[in-house]
Amino acid sequence: MFVLGLLQVALVARDQLAIELAAREAARAAAVSAQPSAAASGAAERATTLQPLAVVAQVGPSAVTVTVRHRSRTDVPIVGPLIADVELEARATMVLEPP
Repeated sequence: MFVLGLLQVALVARDQLAIELAAREAARAAAVSAQPSAAASGAAERATTLQPLAVVAQVGPSAVTVTVRHRSRTDVPIVGPLIADVELEARATMVLEPP
């Protein structure tokens, strides 16, 4: 049971790293295009296959901040049902590129 619990923690950590990468890619896509709608495609297409992703982009006068959220399912046999799903969140900010 300890090994399965450790496996579940490793899977959640992997998902957190993927969400952080998705946030950076989404911020980069939005910073280059200066359009918040580019953030969602940057996160989903370039960074991760995790679904569903909730991507929120806020464009300021000189920077864009993107927040990505995902619910990591805890479905490892035996220990998965004992642990609630984990809400993951990552945020990235990048300076807007000149047009």
